[in-house]
Amino acid sequence: MPEFAALVLAWYEDAARDLPWRRPDAAPWAVLVSEIMLQQTPVSRVLPAYAAWLERWPDPAALAGATAGDAVRMWGKLGYPRRALRLHAAARELVERFGGTVPDDVDALLSLPGVGEYTARAVAAFAFAQRHPVVDTNVRRVVARAVLGRAEAGPPSTRRDLAAVESLLPDDPARAARFGVAVMELGALVCTARAPRCADCPLARRCAWVLAGRPAHDGPAARTQRFSGTDRQVRGLLLDVLRAAPDPVPAAELDLAWAEPVQRQRALAGLLADGLVVALPDGRYALPS
Repeated sequence: MPEFAALVLAWYEDAARDLPWRRPDAAPWAVLVSEIMLQQTPVSRVLPAYAAWLERWPDPAALAGATAGDAVRMWGKLGYPRRALRLHAAARELVERFGGTVPDDVDALLSLPGVGEYTARAVAAFAFAQRHPVVDTNVRRVVARAVLGRAEAGPPSTRRDLAAVESLLPDDPARAARFGVAVMELGALVCTARAPRCADCPLARRCAWVLAGRPAHDGPAARTQRFSGTDRQVRGLLLDVLRAAPDPVPAAELDLAWAEPVQRQRALAGLLADGLVVALPDGRYALPS
């Protein structure tokens, strides 16, 4: 659909946010770091962490020379800290298998720890200007509304979602890559989940959902994830203690982070199983080396 892409690209020229990983001088490593950090994390929280990370580790070799614990400590409060371990493992793979460079091949990218279907295509498209469908939640929502006339995208289907977006891509690889980030931006800024700004949308006159009268979603409501009081919160509090300590800490210090012993032990056991924390022979705990 050439008109669809043209409208979105024209809108993006004026509306795009100036984000560092989108700039022409952003290296493939910087794009990979941004994509890992942006998983389930808002841009506003990623920006300072991204800048600090690249200042310390500007390329895969720099991170590969650090410890996994350094990566977990540097990850801070971005959440889902296993991403830090995977990014560290990916850096070592890049050094050992790819000479310290990020490959431009989707299959090679998929072979890296922590890189899935979305991230591999995003890096290939945004770092190397290749023609690949890149599908995240925002893109799925724009396609569901503008093309299919639905308020929400419903359950994801990798094959169906990739095919739907690929049918919208321009033929030119560089233009297709730019369209990929442009439609993502449209979903993030205009075609939002709760309060879409249809009056500001470049697709409003041809949007199937708008033309149908913006029908309400008739499927099951999306589940909202609470955080307070969950094991995830307790894991974060335990990691906070370890990140702040220059040396391994005794169990008594971790006990102070969360009073309820059963949940605290369950959270600690999960951190140990995930490799985010190691238990030392003397009974103390530390970040991985």
